[in-house]
Amino acid sequence: MSSYDAPVPSSGSVSRRVLRGFSPSALTEARTRAGLTQGELARIAGVGRTTLYQWEMGVRSPQVDVLASVARALDISLSELVSVPVDERFPGDWRVLRGLTQPQLGVAAGISTTMVGAIERGEAELSEQTARALADALSVNETELRAAYRRARNRPTGTPA
Repeated sequence: MSSYDAPVPSSGSVSRRVLRGFSPSALTEARTRAGLTQGELARIAGVGRTTLYQWEMGVRSPQVDVLASVARALDISLSELVSVPVDERFPGDWRVLRGLTQPQLGVAAGISTTMVGAIERGEAELSEQTARALADALSVNETELRAAYRRARNRPTGTPA
């Protein structure tokens, strides 16, 4: 499994891409189980059919907010399409599993998007107040969030978080 794509150029340092744990085959299976063609799911979810095709083929990776709308259209949890074991998650994985972009999480937690990104990469200190705010916004236990942060902070050089 690889990790997040590089940040989307048009949005500065904000990453909306999902790669880490995304399963193209799980998306195909969920769509098939729902009895939908790519075109039907694209129409219902408000995404392009070509986009769905590229995701299912593993050619492109989804943006978290767009994938979240597809999961809603399929009436499934995002965790059915994105799987990262709890003991391997970074803070960004928790955000992705909640279907949030960095700006959305920042608003929900009352911190800047820049700080969300820095914490996700383990580059900024995680204060008690920020840990509580992020844990609340992500509906995750603060202990689990802190463990994810430590993994991001202590990951090997060159490993994307």
